[in-house]
Amino acid sequence: MTYRTNRRRRTGAAVRVGAALAALALATSACSGGDDPSGSGDGAEAVDPGANPEPQGEPQQGGSLTVALEGETNGWQPGISAPSAPGFNVMYSIYDPLVIGTGEGSFEPYLAESFEPNEDFTAWTFTLREGVTFHDGSALTADVVAQNVAVLKEPTSNLAGVLSEVASVAAVDPLTVRYDLARPNAAFPALLTTTAGMPFSMENFSALGPEEANAEPVGTGPFVFESWVRDDRLTVTANESYWGTDLGLGPYLDEIVFRPIPDEDSRLQSMLSGDVDAFQTLRESIVGQAQDAAADGEIALHTFLGNNGGTTILNTLAAPLDDVRVRQALAHAADREQLIEVLGGTGITEPRTQFFTEDSPYYSEAVAEAYPAYDPERATELLQEYIDDPERSDGKAAGEPVTVQYNCQPDPSLTELAQAYQAFWSNIGVEVAVNSVDQATHIGNAVGSPASDPAFAGDYLANCWRTSAEGDPFNILKNEFGPVPLQPLNFTNYTSETLDEQLAVLATTTDEEARRAAVEEIGLELAENVPVLWVSSTVAAFGVDPAVQNLSDWQLPGGADGVGLGLFQGGSTMWGQVWLAE
Repeated sequence: MTYRTNRRRRTGAAVRVGAALAALALATSACSGGDDPSGSGDGAEAVDPGANPEPQGEPQQGGSLTVALEGETNGWQPGISAPSAPGFNVMYSIYDPLVIGTGEGSFEPYLAESFEPNEDFTAWTFTLREGVTFHDGSALTADVVAQNVAVLKEPTSNLAGVLSEVASVAAVDPLTVRYDLARPNAAFPALLTTTAGMPFSMENFSALGPEEANAEPVGTGPFVFESWVRDDRLTVTANESYWGTDLGLGPYLDEIVFRPIPDEDSRLQSMLSGDVDAFQTLRESIVGQAQDAAADGEIALHTFLGNNGGTTILNTLAAPLDDVRVRQALAHAADREQLIEVLGGTGITEPRTQFFTEDSPYYSEAVAEAYPAYDPERATELLQEYIDDPERSDGKAAGEPVTVQYNCQPDPSLTELAQAYQAFWSNIGVEVAVNSVDQATHIGNAVGSPASDPAFAGDYLANCWRTSAEGDPFNILKNEFGPVPLQPLNFTNYTSETLDEQLAVLATTTDEEARRAAVEEIGLELAENVPVLWVSSTVAAFGVDPAVQNLSDWQLPGGADGVGLGLFQGGSTMWGQVWLAE
């Protein structure tokens, strides 16, 4: 069965404690940007994923690649691992997902052979491929998948929130597993495209225990874990018994060495000097430099422009941002074009107004028009209304200034972004304190702690962030705006009856027109109440040695096109199908 999300793509493109670490995976905190405030090189052009290099010649066996990623991950065991874009490059090499997205916007079986819902979408039955084994030789069975889910639903698992709707999982027969849900979810298969749907060896997990398994992972993927030196390198080698080889899924390479190199300029220079064969970036200014290098023939450049975008999230349960007038004022006060220029993205990416990009059927012109435009005069009026209100929520006397703390990581481009917001908001009379925090603290502040904050309201006012991802709109928007005490990924703490009503529509129908209308209603609600301030789409890119083939043209078992670099939020690919040209 093909489960369709109605997400179109350009040609060639492609949860708080317990769930807290998954925040790294589902909402990476750093806004997109680059180290060069002046932007990219003179030759920078808007990213067109349709222009990605096509593979040349037939697949070749052999060879080794060294891949530079933007950061390290805390480990590789589903339920413990919190991979963002760099980590998912490793995860998709070691593990296979049960389901995966296609370039046409559908979700189809991958490690599963098929899946089917019942009439009201409260149960989903998956049939597994026959003869699949884990890297330790143990068999993939329905019982193993059911045991996996039991582990992932434990309170200590960072996937407990993601899988909270799963009431039970049963092995119907050796290769058939049924997920019974607590409530309807017409988009359930899309949840199984990442760590929640990556089967792992129960023999390895039981023998080593969670922490050791997190450092010595065993999946069914095209590559076998070989070694890991934390913060230096992780090595995988070809799986000689891979189930997908006969289906054209590789692996073609003998070995891949993944190296975390957090500094953007160092990662790019490592590529240009030949120290690595491929480098990943989600910074527009670095993409601009890579475009110049590609134009000179030094590298080949693969890009992806999807739903993930640079934003500022606002804590709508914390004064003064609990008042919509203040949020609207902050939105009207910021010029997104100038913010993009600060981030080095001018000419490469464009301003955003909503969760879906213009090439998605869920994009809405009405939402784009409703989102607050740059208007400092209107911003000043709204802010003054709040300042003069004798019952203002921050407890200050009427007439006193509004104060806001803006948090961001100590990346140079993000520091400049924070300073730009400070200037825009100070211009309308807001007193802004910029606070630089490391990424773990940044995420923890947004997540909150049940020990000090049972409602998970978070300890922040305004955070730079990345928002939205690839996937079905129900899953994306449910995570972002579900009930605050129950949904760890609702970082803004914004809820409403309108959101709940329209999320219910998305959960219970696959009718395309009804789903688009529901997403538009949600978008209009968010444009008016602005819990999220949008900047621009995040460009994901890989620069590679020209000999590296098929980075963004990988396929599914049935021959459908994959999503290129669009796995998860973007910036990850299926390395099993990559080869080196002779």
